[in-house]
Amino acid sequence: MEIFGFTAELLAFLFLIGIFAGFIDTLAGGGGLITLPALVMSGLPPLAALGTNKLQGSVGTAMATLMMLRKKRFVFSQVKILMLAAFIGSALGSIAVQFINTKALSFVIPVILVIIVIYFLFSPVAYAAGEEKISKRIYQWLVVPIIGWYDGMFGPGTGSFFGLAGSCLQAKLSGLSVPL
Repeated sequence: MEIFGFTAELLAFLFLIGIFAGFIDTLAGGGGLITLPALVMSGLPPLAALGTNKLQGSVGTAMATLMMLRKKRFVFSQVKILMLAAFIGSALGSIAVQFINTKALSFVIPVILVIIVIYFLFSPVAYAAGEEKISKRIYQWLVVPIIGWYDGMFGPGTGSFFGLAGSCLQAKLSGLSVPL
């Protein structure tokens, strides 16, 4: 049996990958690092794979945001500017990816995924005291839109990048610095 040109076995595999990626994403983030390669290897064109990955990631992010708002983990008025900056960056990234040749994307997607995985496997996790690395203004008006642009253009690892950038900001606010 085939649905939209996909076999039942492939759809079952993608379903299981989606469940696993969602579980991992909930615990530590990085679900897109699992789903995007699976979508590309399933034969989806690069833009369709990116769009599908982004749709499922957006639903997960929306649910997490709603739950955090309900549990009062943050106050909307304090993050609305950051959300707007990320949205603008993401919209620009979504527009930019449409101008990249799909054959180039077929090559670039695996390369970027490998680079991200290697970075997070070997990046330092300890904070060192010293010179401040990032200000709130730079975070809000430069770092957030750049990560948003990356998220709109590509996506996997975005939550980890926001976490890393946020910890740099927190380290600055608490008197620590994080190597960038």
